[in-house]
Amino acid sequence: MSDLNLNIPHNLSSEEALTRIKKLLTNLREEHKDLIDGAQEQWEGNSGKFGFSVKGFDLGGVIDVNPSSVDINAKLPFAVSFFKGKIAQVITDKAKELLA
Repeated sequence: MSDLNLNIPHNLSSEEALTRIKKLLTNLREEHKDLIDGAQEQWEGNSGKFGFSVKGFDLGGVIDVNPSSVDINAKLPFAVSFFKGKIAQVITDKAKELLA
């Protein structure tokens, strides 16, 4: 397993950032429905756990929405870790777009 730890700053209220980040997960599921299976998320306050399978690889992690940033921490299977940089870039770009 490889760790993926992202910190994305924002200038929104925590409530607005949370609403938008929840849309990130929904959008990813819709845009990549041919690749993503078993997507699930569970929120408690400003913290959420997520999990899904991509082409047979299980991915999961935690999202914390803070007053000035969003932290995304996930575990990537070893085989997927070779694409860690690309995965991090796609998630960061999508999150920044939603939090702008």
